[in-house]
Amino acid sequence: MIDTDGDCVEWTFPAEPGAVRAARSVVRARLHTWDLDSLGDTAALLVSELVTNALRHATGPIGVRLVRLAGHDGQGVLRAEVSDPLPDPPRERTPHPDDESGRGLQLVASASRRWGTRPGEGGKTVWFELALPG
Repeated sequence: MIDTDGDCVEWTFPAEPGAVRAARSVVRARLHTWDLDSLGDTAALLVSELVTNALRHATGPIGVRLVRLAGHDGQGVLRAEVSDPLPDPPRERTPHPDDESGRGLQLVASASRRWGTRPGEGGKTVWFELALPG
């Protein structure tokens, strides 16, 4: 864990199945430390979806970062970022009703304030934002 200044923290996980559970756990713990328990379930769920996508498609380490930001409209924002070494951005797809996967990005899009991707050095970052309780 790297705790940069109290409003930003990051972790790196190996690309193995235990990363999903570990990421959920550290996200909940940090949000508890920041008195943001009300965001814990949603943030942990969305981070676990993005870590699962990274595990499914990438082979290198997975980065998770949480940042508390001042919002453009005066309301604070929690930004969660998941990075992996695969440069290809994720694509939202429309799964069939019987598909067992393919809904992660739809969930991120519907449960977050906004989300997106950006290229990075040797990979990409997928992020989402949740409004901080006012």
